[in-house]
Amino acid sequence: MKKILTVLIPLLAAAVAAGCAPAPAPVPAPKPPASVSTPEPGVTAGKAAPRFTLGSLDGAQVAAPVPGKVTVLNFWATWCPPCRAEMPELDKFAAANPAVAFYAVNLEEPASKVAAFLGERGLSLPGLLDAGGDAARAYRIRSIPTTVVVDRDGIIRYRKSGPVTAAELAGVVQGL
Repeated sequence: MKKILTVLIPLLAAAVAAGCAPAPAPVPAPKPPASVSTPEPGVTAGKAAPRFTLGSLDGAQVAAPVPGKVTVLNFWATWCPPCRAEMPELDKFAAANPAVAFYAVNLEEPASKVAAFLGERGLSLPGLLDAGGDAARAYRIRSIPTTVVVDRDGIIRYRKSGPVTAAELAGVVQGL
C-alpha cells in the first residue's frame, strides 16, 4: 500500500496543479476573408478605366483606352484554350467595327511568339504586349480571357471574364 501511495500522491499533486493553472487565453476567431465579389474601384462597370501605354507588335507605343473612342481591351495569352477559341470572333468584330479602338493585350509573352500565333491563324488583331503585366494588374485581371469595353469618356461599360462573341461585343458597343 505504501508503494501505491508513493506513486499516487505525486500523480495526484500533478493533476491538482494542472487543474489550478490559469486557463489559456482564448484564441480569437479568424477574420473572414475579403469577399472576392467586392467591386474594386476603377475596374468595374461605371468606374473610370485605368490608362496605360504598351508596345505594339510593330514596336509603336500605344496609349489605351483611346480618349473620344469606344475602346475594347481583350486580355489573353497564346497558351490559353478559351483565348484561342475566341480569337476568330474578336478578329471578326475588330474588322467589322473600325470606329472602335480594339486591342488584344497579350500577357507576358515575347513579341515573336505573339506575332507567330496571330500570323499562323491569319488574324489581324492589333496586339499590345503587356510584358511586365502592368496593365493586367491595373485592371485586376484574375483570369483570361477578360474583355473590357470603355466608352468615349473613359468609363468602363462592360467587363467579362471568359470568351466573348462578335455579336455579344457588337451589342455592347452599340449606342456607346
